[in-house]
Amino acid sequence: MGNIVAIVGRPNVGKSTLFNRLTKTRQAIVNVESGTTRDRQYGLSEWNGKEFSVIDTGGWVDKSGDIFEQEIKKQVNIAIEESDIILFVVDVVTGLTDHDMAVAKILRGEKKRPVMLIANKADTNMMGYNAAEFYALGLGDPIVLSAINGSGTGDFMDLLVSKFNPDIDKDEVLEEIPRFAVVGRPNAGKSSIINAFVGEERTIVTEIAGTTRDSIYSRYTKFGFDFYLVDTAGIRKKGKVNEDLEYYSVIRSIRAIENADVCILMVDATRGIESQDMNIFSLIQKNRKGLVVCVNKWDLVENKESNSIKVFEEAIRDRFAPFVDFPIVFTSALTKQRIFKAIETAKEVYERRSFHISTNQLNEFFLPLIENYPPPATKGKYVKIKYVTQLQGPMAPTFIFFANLPQYVKDPYKRFLENKLRSTWDFTGTPIQIFIRQK
Repeated sequence: MGNIVAIVGRPNVGKSTLFNRLTKTRQAIVNVESGTTRDRQYGLSEWNGKEFSVIDTGGWVDKSGDIFEQEIKKQVNIAIEESDIILFVVDVVTGLTDHDMAVAKILRGEKKRPVMLIANKADTNMMGYNAAEFYALGLGDPIVLSAINGSGTGDFMDLLVSKFNPDIDKDEVLEEIPRFAVVGRPNAGKSSIINAFVGEERTIVTEIAGTTRDSIYSRYTKFGFDFYLVDTAGIRKKGKVNEDLEYYSVIRSIRAIENADVCILMVDATRGIESQDMNIFSLIQKNRKGLVVCVNKWDLVENKESNSIKVFEEAIRDRFAPFVDFPIVFTSALTKQRIFKAIETAKEVYERRSFHISTNQLNEFFLPLIENYPPPATKGKYVKIKYVTQLQGPMAPTFIFFANLPQYVKDPYKRFLENKLRSTWDFTGTPIQIFIRQK
């Protein structure tokens, strides 16, 4: 997977607008699930055929503290540690401020990653002349643009992708076998589960340092399994990181999720589903990866009723709706009880990702169904769906429905089609994409 680009800067310089402009290229494909808290702080973007991730670090920093300087320092440090390129955004309307100087001071010490200085809000040509004062920051030429109306963004994007590290996309070392990532909040039991797989038998694991900084692929061949475990290098416990474990672990998860085929999301049974679990879940969804939810520490849950597993499962699906078609495994990393079950389930999900339904079967099933339950008419126009087919390819199962008026088919109907697909064929744990196209 490609590079991670981080956006930093003081509040109100237009970081979110720039973020939205960078990521909107993918909006057609990426579903923005509402209800996930800090959703807009992470997105996928593409320019000239190069895919990259964008994080708006401001969104990961808690604004409640009145200690402003510290908050900005915190987000700049996150960007320096976790990204490949840093975009430092300043505002030509208000001009240079002390906070800008403070950020620049930290960034000038950064030798490993390129820093691009973005002079935003140059909404007219005249405004662009005000950018000259930002040379005082000592970060080279300011790149003048307007995130809101898009002027100057094309040249900026060309420059941005030219700075990417070409080695990051090279994954030739890895064979075509499944890649599983174990993700979850800190202390949900990720490392104990990884140790339970890998454990004392270090010999059976061949480590390949991931070409993408921070992802380590361990090859696991034992008990008839053969897969890579994508492990993000343990979250660094530096003094300053302690209170930021939340942000770091989410940004680390981004790397692991992007490099995996199936994600095993660890949930702590003693704590239930928390907002950070929701964040990680939405990252898995956005990247269209397979999912197995693993409820760990089940042995520690007290007063279990006979139906408590069922109740807990329902609670999880309830939080993750509308995507509810995924397997849930209850494990205990301590007693190693159903750990292999988790891996077996992940392998099944991986196989379902490449499951292909013939066009003939699809049309035999869907055309009569659609005739009986057509999409609702809009403005007196009736939508007719004539033909359906599944695309071949390495991505998540993707189905194209050809219609006379594709723009009138709304999300609820697409969800209806997806539910019918899922109830007829087994796609448990794997995301499905449905596109309506012009016939």
